[in-house]
Amino acid sequence: MKRPKPPTRKRPTILDVAAHAGVSHQTVSRFLRGNGGMKPQTVARIEQAVADLDYRPNLVARSMRTRKSNRVTVVLPAMTTFVPSQILRGASAEAQAAGYLLDIVGLEGDERVRGDRVRSLLDSGQAEGVLTFTPIGDLEKLGLDHTPTVVIGEYDDQMRSHGITADGEPAAMIIDHLVSLGHRRFVHVAGSTDWMSARKRREVYLRTVAERGLENYAVIDGDWSVRSGYDAAQGLSADSGVTAVLAANDDVAMGVIRGFQDRGWRVPEDVSVFGWDNQEFTAYFNPSISTVDLDRGAMGRRAMRALLARIREETEPDLRLDLDCRLVLRESSGPARTNHTM
Repeated sequence: MKRPKPPTRKRPTILDVAAHAGVSHQTVSRFLRGNGGMKPQTVARIEQAVADLDYRPNLVARSMRTRKSNRVTVVLPAMTTFVPSQILRGASAEAQAAGYLLDIVGLEGDERVRGDRVRSLLDSGQAEGVLTFTPIGDLEKLGLDHTPTVVIGEYDDQMRSHGITADGEPAAMIIDHLVSLGHRRFVHVAGSTDWMSARKRREVYLRTVAERGLENYAVIDGDWSVRSGYDAAQGLSADSGVTAVLAANDDVAMGVIRGFQDRGWRVPEDVSVFGWDNQEFTAYFNPSISTVDLDRGAMGRRAMRALLARIREETEPDLRLDLDCRLVLRESSGPARTNHTM
């Protein structure tokens, strides 16, 4: 005997949202278009109604009515195994909250070729706006200067960051914190010099050590890998006097810690280790790893807000792309030891 199919749950409509919020459907429509000019109390009621009903705009129907695609495209260089996932998550969340679907496209070729492809995307109506994280050439020459196109230009063809995400200033924050714990002699295990981000972290590290009157025992070239951190720790002289290591990223920091542990050195009692990126494993490693957290998701959200403003022909928000960062202090960093040998 066949079981009866459970009743299909009716998808909530804009009228349902309006009734739940106690406003007109025109008001809900204004809210969904992001037109602004609404009382905060009204916005709060509509937001609550949308959440309570789990309302999702019918993008297909809207597209048929308005002849708009309700899609935005994020452009990266030719796709590789690495993508800026945190930035993309932030951009995607902002787009979806505004009722847009987000497509990610990897475009091969030089700036001119990518620029032509972006123009084709917009001309075809496949995308209402384009947010590109790689250079596409002069917008005015491409005829894109008055189109909904936002260029961040962060990544080259190998997905190596060379813009704001390559900022190395948090290295100064790390050094200053370690100095407050009594550290005076440091080692930096660097990332690959092919990456601007690695070069910036090295540069800020060396500059800060010099400006503070501290000692740089060594900058050890690495390649972002756990192995490069392990090898650096294994090769450090026992009488170096180093009490703190600044690693280029969390993987390197994990390798440094394991390298020291295999030598019988204690972290942080003998030497402190600081990572970079606040990857999830850093909270669960033994010892848990002190690191710096960079809010790349906020950067993606701000960039998408600027694009949506251009699509809607609204006043664009200030496109502030500096990265919000904070130190995450855990077990791998502590006061400097007072003796100079392990």
